Amino acid sequence: MKASEIRSKWLSFFESKRHHIEPSASLVPHNDPSLLWINAGMAPLKPYFDGRVIPDNPRITNSQKCIRTNDIENVGKTRRHHTFFEMLGNFSIGDYFKEEVITWAWEFLTSKEWIGFDPDRLSVTVYPEDEEAYKYWNEKIGLPAERIYKLDENFWDIGEGPCGPCTEIFYDRGEKYGDLNDPECWPGGENERFLEVWNLVFSQFNHNKDGSYTPLPNKNIDTGAGLERFASILQDVDSNFDTDLFIPIIERTCEIAGVKYHVNDEHDVALKVIADHIRTVAFAVGDGVMPSNEGRGYIIRRLLRRAVRYGKTIGIDRPFLYELTSVVGEIMGVYYPEVVDKREFIERVIRTEEERFHETLSDGLVMLSDLVATARKSGTTEIGGEDAFRLYDTYGFPFDLTEDFASENGMTVDREGFDSAMEAQRERARAARQDTGGMNVQGGPLADFTVKSEFVGYNELVTEAQITAIVHEDSLVDLVGEGSRVLVLLDRTPFYAESGGQIGDKGTIVGNGFTLQVEDVTKAPHGQSVHHAVVASGTVRTGETVEAVVIRSVREDVIKNHTATHLLHKALKEVLGDHVNQAGSLVQADRLRFDFSHFGSITPEELTEIERKVNEQIWIGTPVVIESKPIAEAKAMGAMALFGEKYGDIVRVVQVGTYSIELCGGCHVANTSQIGMFKLVSESGIGSGVRRIEAVTGRHAYSYMEGQLDLLKQASALLKASNNDVPKRIEALFAQVKELGRENESLQAKLSRIEAGSLEQNAKTVGDVTVLSAKVSAPTMDALRGIADELKAKLPSAVIILGAVQEDKVSLVAAVSADLVKKGFHAGKIVKEAAAHCGGSGGGRPDMAQAGGKDASKLDEALKLAEELVLNQSNVI
Repeated sequence: MKASEIRSKWLSFFESKRHHIEPSASLVPHNDPSLLWINAGMAPLKPYFDGRVIPDNPRITNSQKCIRTNDIENVGKTRRHHTFFEMLGNFSIGDYFKEEVITWAWEFLTSKEWIGFDPDRLSVTVYPEDEEAYKYWNEKIGLPAERIYKLDENFWDIGEGPCGPCTEIFYDRGEKYGDLNDPECWPGGENERFLEVWNLVFSQFNHNKDGSYTPLPNKNIDTGAGLERFASILQDVDSNFDTDLFIPIIERTCEIAGVKYHVNDEHDVALKVIADHIRTVAFAVGDGVMPSNEGRGYIIRRLLRRAVRYGKTIGIDRPFLYELTSVVGEIMGVYYPEVVDKREFIERVIRTEEERFHETLSDGLVMLSDLVATARKSGTTEIGGEDAFRLYDTYGFPFDLTEDFASENGMTVDREGFDSAMEAQRERARAARQDTGGMNVQGGPLADFTVKSEFVGYNELVTEAQITAIVHEDSLVDLVGEGSRVLVLLDRTPFYAESGGQIGDKGTIVGNGFTLQVEDVTKAPHGQSVHHAVVASGTVRTGETVEAVVIRSVREDVIKNHTATHLLHKALKEVLGDHVNQAGSLVQADRLRFDFSHFGSITPEELTEIERKVNEQIWIGTPVVIESKPIAEAKAMGAMALFGEKYGDIVRVVQVGTYSIELCGGCHVANTSQIGMFKLVSESGIGSGVRRIEAVTGRHAYSYMEGQLDLLKQASALLKASNNDVPKRIEALFAQVKELGRENESLQAKLSRIEAGSLEQNAKTVGDVTVLSAKVSAPTMDALRGIADELKAKLPSAVIILGAVQEDKVSLVAAVSADLVKKGFHAGKIVKEAAAHCGGSGGGRPDMAQAGGKDASKLDEALKLAEELVLNQSNVI
């Protein structure tokens, strides 16, 4: 059975049990700072489990793409370690519980219509105190007691928050994978025979802050099954890597390398690592993660470079990983079209990173040569572990390459020191991950509040409403007085609740004898608008009739920016390419901010074109049409879905003529002409592969342009020129400054020759060594080096040490002629000693070096010391 068929059967089975099929979320967590990656099927569903959001259907199923990188070193060396995998899951948010999930799990696994496992090959583990689960397995399913194992580890608990016992289902792969006489050969033991295929977690307790456990008001089901494991069993292969999820990638890599699979163990490890890592990198880049030196980007860079390194072990010495992207798409594109749709962009990113790493390897060899030379000079034949780790961690240079190079040069590498540095880094990483966040405790004053609230703010900014709930100090109350900060819910509201990047509305809620100032609006767990307000006057009661009023001027500014954001998104795709995708946005009254994926910088000409395209749509005066449609129909129209947003079966489509079509729940202008003007304010990179544009519209664009004109007027006044002549006047000034610079350099050269001429007679000679140490007048380090160069021409065999004071700081230069360098004199060491005496540092080559110091009062002493060092050394020579 193909992996795609297993995935399809899973989703179809639970859909037949009235589950909603949740699409796979992005690998990048949305609004969840506790996670670096989506690492489990339930991770994107956390808001449902902790009560922040109430799902339309409490029964959910999914096939979720996941990344875990805690055991990278084991990938390729075991049958089932992966960095990228698919987690099949079914979930109940306060609906069904143990009996149903156990019954359905057995049906899915054993029914010929679905998976069709032999029931005699299945065993389970349960928590010892979970008699309920034991009873269902034994009495309802009919599983013999000898195939039900009680394990203390069968309790899922990540600290504060929902937790509970679990039951794991194991499949017996047969005698060739293990002997039953082996004490570890049993479900839950360390063996290859009994393979865990499914874990059912029963979230029935809350782990409280004080360490105690109390029953949850709503019991949940959270299950997880690995698609790769199912495939390995149903395809009757030795490991996950031998399934149809990996074999095509391995076969293509074999073609590139000219090797065969299952012939050489070392080659097999390399092929498996490459197959695993290219899946991870392709999917991560497809979800907007670019290789970089921090966070997610660092992990992707590390995986990509690790795959390149393994490619070298099978003879691939050129960029090749990018060629495997299309194979990943062929395997996974049926369910994950993004890998196919973004193939060209993913290939470009991977190829660029591969090429850079090949350059890094060349640079690493140069650095290694320096390390070998330094080690030899110090009389050791070992490269330090810290140095090897720095090469590995900072430059991505593999340790085994360092070992190979060292061996070729008759040296070794301090492996213990390297491992120690590696472990120290892991400890830092573990410490950084301590605050995992977990899931919030279920509950809250609005968790069970289900009275509906109608949003009428698309068409109305003032409406009559009734107060349905008031929250004060985290409790539902019926009465609050003046000065209180409250959360207020209305049966209908014109206030937009913050979402999709658009900020919440501001305004007032006025009733009989009281006024509320609304500062923000968010969503309650059941979707109602929550008005964050201050009681400005009077006493507020639930049930009161009020007038809810949105500040019109603020809303009008916001909607101009929101529609402009849609136009900007389309313009970016037209100018930069279809790979551009939204990575975040902020729509306020005074500005808009748009983050998007783009690999590379943006030229001034491209920015001008982007701005022009947006303004063209404004000048045309295109109507903005907003309709609700089935999601399939909306996607068929070409509507773009926004980053991180979840959509129901019926979606709101915002269409700007034929130019832009997006799924959006926000507020917009009726016609693009209402935007007035669009002006880019800034463009910058905010991370590897992610850029940010800030812009203004309407009256704020006018104010911005007026400010720019004021600056131009100020500049023209200072330059004593008209506005039109400012560029020419600046060009003339630049030319004048350049000419003055040339004159200054010429004068400085003359001064250097004069200074050098007067200093030449101060040189001292001991034996056949001439030394000149002097304090001179030099305004810059360049000027100081110029004097040294003049002296080198006059004294062809000498050691020259010069110092100058520049704004209470010390500059030092040392020069040693070639013949004296051969005798052991070293400019870098001489100047370093002198600088240290002045509270500074520096160094350089044996023939020329420079340094700086902080204590100008010590310069004379430092020069005298340097002279004595040279003279003493000359006496020895």
